[in-house]
Amino acid sequence: MKEDILIVDAYNMIGNWPKLNRLKLTDRLPEARDELLNMLANYKKLRDAKITVVFDAMYVPGISKSYKQFDLEVVWTNRDETADSYIEKLAKERQTRFTQVTVATSDQAEQWTIFSEGALRIPAGELLTDIERAQNEVKQTAREFADRGIVRKSPWNDQQLYKLEKLRDQMMAQPEKSPQRSKTKKTKR
Repeated sequence: MKEDILIVDAYNMIGNWPKLNRLKLTDRLPEARDELLNMLANYKKLRDAKITVVFDAMYVPGISKSYKQFDLEVVWTNRDETADSYIEKLAKERQTRFTQVTVATSDQAEQWTIFSEGALRIPAGELLTDIERAQNEVKQTAREFADRGIVRKSPWNDQQLYKLEKLRDQMMAQPEKSPQRSKTKKTKR
């Protein structure tokens, strides 16, 4: 079974996903970036894939870095490097016989390079649909559990854990009491 790797062209998603595009068009691009990362982080929890999100540094000059956020790899390209060229190199590096790279982009020119490397392409709209479908599946499962009366219990809180620990310590401090059998025999009548 191959390991799934998803590489996301961040500004392609922001430009094509209606909610994020509205944020961008109203001069709230940082909010759009944060929302994109949140959506992808939640998606990662639902799908077993490594996700790399690539931002083109032309929108934030001077930033060129790679870091982890929300268990995602976030990359800002160098000032003189486009997200497309970075993604093409990354897809080539990561596509092996043990991995399956999928690139989320709506850039037509980029898709031919991606395909030639053996990677797959998912358009921005299709990725958004997949994210929404995964979230709906989780909500549907939760509703089904609720309808059956199955309640997901929350984990123990600190106060409950403290009381349990104290009770355990008390039990450990007492000598073990074993039930003793009566030494008298019952006789048949």
